[in-house]
Amino acid sequence: MSTTHSTLARRLDTKDAIVIGLGSMIGAGVFSAFAPAAKAAGAGLLIGLAIAAFIAFCNATASAQLAATYPTSGGTYVYGREQLGPWYGFTAGWGFVIGKIASCAAMALTFASYAVPGPWWVQRLVAIVAVLALAGLNLRGVTRTALLTRILVFCSLVALAVLVLGIAFSGGADPSHLGSAGGWWSGGLYGILQSAGLLFFAFAGYARIATMGEEVKDPSRVIPKAIAVALAITVSIYLIVGVSVLLGAGPDQLAASTAPLAEAVRAAGVDTLVPVVALGGAFASLGALLALITGIGRTGLAMARNRDLPKWLDAVHPRYGVPHHAEIALAVVISVLVLTGDLRGVIGFSSFGVLVYYAIANASAYTQPAEQRRWPRWLNILGVAGCLILVVTLPLTSVLAGLAMFAVGFALRAFVLWRRRSHPPTGQEEGLARSDGSAS
Repeated sequence: MSTTHSTLARRLDTKDAIVIGLGSMIGAGVFSAFAPAAKAAGAGLLIGLAIAAFIAFCNATASAQLAATYPTSGGTYVYGREQLGPWYGFTAGWGFVIGKIASCAAMALTFASYAVPGPWWVQRLVAIVAVLALAGLNLRGVTRTALLTRILVFCSLVALAVLVLGIAFSGGADPSHLGSAGGWWSGGLYGILQSAGLLFFAFAGYARIATMGEEVKDPSRVIPKAIAVALAITVSIYLIVGVSVLLGAGPDQLAASTAPLAEAVRAAGVDTLVPVVALGGAFASLGALLALITGIGRTGLAMARNRDLPKWLDAVHPRYGVPHHAEIALAVVISVLVLTGDLRGVIGFSSFGVLVYYAIANASAYTQPAEQRRWPRWLNILGVAGCLILVVTLPLTSVLAGLAMFAVGFALRAFVLWRRRSHPPTGQEEGLARSDGSAS
């Protein structure tokens, strides 16, 4: 028996999709990722940035090609299932959901740290208020999400422009901070690759466009264009900002800071711009958090449709056309993490899950037939290799936490499949079991 699901409405045009991608990438990552990258590679973080950008390009082309073929919610969770099999899809979906939930908590805490200089408990309460407010906005419909994302992206871009121009005309920018070409390799190849893995955290937002494929108008045309444009804009901005903060503070000072962009402004002697940078960090964190909640909710919906997550999450609001059960559950889980979690180490942990996610995206795109291809297969090969190399060069604690996360997910799914085989479904449930592969 066939199974039907509630579907999401196609309300997003090309501009909306580009803005959502920008809101995901030009988020708190640009305000925080340069510090651990500088610690890993010094001025060589610029090489790491170029490597991360190239791997992101490989991943973006794979995601765009797949999204044009499968214009539905779920992103690589769906692509992996369709092209490689249910376990690959689950691996991608689990890595995305768990890693990005942690990122949501980090974005909320980053917003609070910029917006509220008070004690830690006040910051955590403010972070929870931000999570609940943005989740509530998401529940009112995706067009409202796109509108607020435009506002937040604009504010973030203004803050970054002020930072770049302020450092450039401050008189405190020091070209020696960039170091010599040889100095860029002071952290060695391992350090540069680790910085690339950490900076990749800030590029990963283009997946949000693909995960919302069910809500995009003319997805086969809009999604590839939106992903390419959003990534190109983001790479250009990150390169300019990366050079600027190195000129302002230098790699050692950046590495020691928890707010590297604000530190660069202070070091350049333009302290009056610190509030602008802080405001930009707050807006960027909100933008990233909003886009993350949107994307995770859609992936959760797709996984619930195949019973890889609880069936209760497979629900679309009849009026607002959003996965309201998934987003309510997400808001609760993020709030708990905000209360109990630690901001440190989240970037590496999130990068681990997302890099695995994109390795599967590239492998899925590699298997597509010629009539579905838009880019050559060698890009997919480089994408898989790049993702796996960056995964193993992440900080050891991030690698161990990531492996533990996937072990838990695999064990849970294996248990669920065993239970299904022990208690065969009947009627409508049988069709779901076949679609998952557990009844074969």
